Amino acid sequence: MTALFEPFTLRELTIPNRVWMPPMCQYSAAPEGPETGVPTDWHFAHYAARATGGTGLIIVEATAVSPQGRISPYDLGIWNDTQVEAFRRITGFLSAQGTVPAIQLAHAGRKASTDRPWKGGAPVGPDAHGWDPVAPSPLAFDDRHPAPAELTVDQIEDIVGQFAAAARRALAAGFEVAEIHGAHGYLINEFLSPHSNHRADAYGGSYENRTRFALEVVDAVREVWPDDKPLFFRLSATEWLEDGGWTADDTIRFAADLRAHGIDLLDVSTGGNASGVRIPTGPGYQVPFAARVKNETALPVAAVGLITDVEQAEKILANGEADAVLLGRELLRNPSWARHAARELGGEVRVPDQYHRSV
Repeated sequence: MTALFEPFTLRELTIPNRVWMPPMCQYSAAPEGPETGVPTDWHFAHYAARATGGTGLIIVEATAVSPQGRISPYDLGIWNDTQVEAFRRITGFLSAQGTVPAIQLAHAGRKASTDRPWKGGAPVGPDAHGWDPVAPSPLAFDDRHPAPAELTVDQIEDIVGQFAAAARRALAAGFEVAEIHGAHGYLINEFLSPHSNHRADAYGGSYENRTRFALEVVDAVREVWPDDKPLFFRLSATEWLEDGGWTADDTIRFAADLRAHGIDLLDVSTGGNASGVRIPTGPGYQVPFAARVKNETALPVAAVGLITDVEQAEKILANGEADAVLLGRELLRNPSWARHAARELGGEVRVPDQYHRSV
């Protein structure tokens, strides 16, 4: 059996193959009113297409645990029951196609309240449905972003509770996997990194203090997430800073902590918390970080980062560099990438009855 199309079991959940879709924001929800944060027909069509294309697991885009936690006013949310009901349509369809529905729970921190990328992505204020961002420390992400308000300890505790409440709603919405977003310069990543966390209390300073918030979120979510369902964590394995930031060595240490707190898989990405850094991108440029976690810890990993070619993806798995591959841009270009890969490699993937002529 080809490695890409070998089933993968975590806890009591079996994922049909190793071709997964990472969270990719669509910035297509209503910015205000009763439909704020609610998935639309666009979201249904977007995820349904990748499910009918054979993708084994789909992680729905960064979904905010509170209105203030959105990256943009147009992001999805899961802080109310209207959102839950709308998500059921998506999870029901994905499950019917044999695809495992997953969701990424997120809080954008100091990178919140920005416009859609195709509108420039600049910070927006109340006149454009925006709000005042919060963070571990009052440090702006870059010259364009405003300085966020520093979170109080009580506010930190409230956000931990928001993650737990969002996980309960995700379960009610039909998701089989939850992923906690701790990467790309958003709130949890901001706490982890000494580059963005300058606190002098129990949530800043030492490694133990900087990881405290992340582990509190993990514990709160794991407490309400069923024991038979996997919990993922997405992490930026490095900030690509020469000094003063989160490093690959920190990631190895933290992976062991995450496993001890009930995380079942590390979704390994990089960057996003420091502006102006040079990232040496190229095919599979983030895979070595996933491979190191897999080789040096007992935690399963998924690799991401310009994975586009069938042979490239198969080799990553066959060489033991990761347990699954996450295809982002390539699945935007080709929703049926998994079906094409199965045909090329001689693997098997579910094809809807309605598409039997294509086999």
